[in-house]
Amino acid sequence: MHPVSARRVARRQAGFTALEAVIAVSILGILMAVGIPRMSGWLAATKAAGAGQFYAEGFALARTQALAHNSHSRLVFIANQGGQPDWRVDICFRATGNACDDASNDWSTPTTAAADAPGESAAFRSIRRSAVSLPPPSLLTVTLGPDDDGDAVYFTPLGWVDGAITPRVTEVALTPAEGKEDEFKPSAVMLTLAGIATTCDPALDDDVGDSRRCPQ
Repeated sequence: MHPVSARRVARRQAGFTALEAVIAVSILGILMAVGIPRMSGWLAATKAAGAGQFYAEGFALARTQALAHNSHSRLVFIANQGGQPDWRVDICFRATGNACDDASNDWSTPTTAAADAPGESAAFRSIRRSAVSLPPPSLLTVTLGPDDDGDAVYFTPLGWVDGAITPRVTEVALTPAEGKEDEFKPSAVMLTLAGIATTCDPALDDDVGDSRRCPQ
């Protein structure tokens, strides 16, 4: 066996050499250059998917409220200063001469129960959800449709969309903002006349066999 000199032991204990440090920093830089853009895209796609779930929940809750209370309901989209649209679910009980349309004053509010409601409990008040936690317009564009001037959709006590009231919102398109097209793919929340909301891929409109296709 050869004795290990004290100088060699000291050199081993000294840590990285300058060359090793340069190599380590170079590898770290490459990993960051590759990984950070991918992580950014993944986060953007996750946030966009969360926005889709947020609006799908609004459609689903409006239908559930109509069925649960045997009442009319509506989902109203409300402008949020500097952000994406909030939503609110109202209910209305049809009485003699009460049409439960957009001109009726008998709808519930967040603080008062609907007119002719069987009680004054919070169960008959409106439910509002804020979109403050959604991605900002600089990342995600939210477009209501198919009518440009629509801001609500109405449901019958059977949970179907009330086709007699227009304009109505049955589509929420979620697309990347300008300059963010490579961050995530567009998606949409579509509402059928039966009142069922689904999240779908608008790029698959012509692909009949794909379950992610948006309903026609």
